[in-house]
Amino acid sequence: MINVPLLHVLATAIIEIAEQREQTIPPPPYPPEAQRALDQVVLECLRGRITPPSGLPELISWCRTRPLDRWPLQLADEEAEEAFGSGDVLIDRHSGMPTELCLEWKVDGGKDSAARQYDRRTIAVALQACLAVDSPESYTRFRRVLVDQPVLASADWSELAGDLYLCPVVSLLSAIYPTAPDHYLRDGRYTPCERCRTLLVPLTDGGWWCERDECRQQGPPPPGRSLMLSATGKVLQLRRPLRQFVTGPGRAEVGLEDALRSLGLTVEMWPAYDAYDLRVTFPDDHVWAIDVKDRVHPGLLGRKASLVPTTPPYHEACWVVPRYRVRGHHDYLGAFRRARPASARGLHLLVDDDLVLRARARLRGGRGSEARLDGGSDA
Repeated sequence: MINVPLLHVLATAIIEIAEQREQTIPPPPYPPEAQRALDQVVLECLRGRITPPSGLPELISWCRTRPLDRWPLQLADEEAEEAFGSGDVLIDRHSGMPTELCLEWKVDGGKDSAARQYDRRTIAVALQACLAVDSPESYTRFRRVLVDQPVLASADWSELAGDLYLCPVVSLLSAIYPTAPDHYLRDGRYTPCERCRTLLVPLTDGGWWCERDECRQQGPPPPGRSLMLSATGKVLQLRRPLRQFVTGPGRAEVGLEDALRSLGLTVEMWPAYDAYDLRVTFPDDHVWAIDVKDRVHPGLLGRKASLVPTTPPYHEACWVVPRYRVRGHHDYLGAFRRARPASARGLHLLVDDDLVLRARARLRGGRGSEARLDGGSDA
């Protein structure tokens, strides 16, 4: 099995190769990080008297075809025991694109602060811009755009550029929505996924691949209305770290918002400039604070765990993960709990549909673990 530090190096190399090939035609030589990854894999193989990959093409083939739990390398530490699940790969077998797990390991698996904080730095810039004009509405509108519109045609961009609420962040939007790469094109058209709204990757067999794990779990992605490049003009796509770490969780946040509102609860999204994700108020003025996390790897999520900020005030708080993530891991909640630092031992992780059941139970007058955020399977 592969060791944790090397996994971070590999993931970083794969993402850098993918980014270079999106930006340059013809593709440039492999980036230095790729050679570093190869060197380290070869060294580990030689130490273990295992035949190493013959070069970068074979190493990339390993990342695409060989599940991580079957790599012939040794674990580096106890933490590696929950580094990945059975069958996990760094490159999708069908599309050749980096998996969500790969991006998580690049961002959270090492000490590269620039990569680790790209999505947070982007959100911080938006917050500062909206604070400067004292407009929480602008920040909420910005977050909604990233959640609802990961792909923009020229007409969509013109509409956003004319939105008064988005004036404080329009230059930031321009920076985080580059032109969509050509490898998403089929017959001169870009095709978004009808379910998750990200661009689909055309496959050689005529099918499509969606980058979202949640979407693929539901079956073949349904193509949405295609965007003919000659008719729509330039097509823009939100940068992938933001699609994965803002759009994905944001869709889970909005889905939870809808479910709780349908119960008659008052829900405020991203209160106090995103202190946390949802502030839920019951008829008796009891308040829940909820942060939604949509991550493949429960151990990485647990390592980043921290208590929910205490302002705006609330009575109970927790983190929430979508149900599909738990289905994809044999012990997701347990792995998260074991990885939490001591400073976050009081933080509970619940599954989204379980939280809705607890809200319904509390509305009926229930008490205890069925109606509170600190009981049940994550107690």
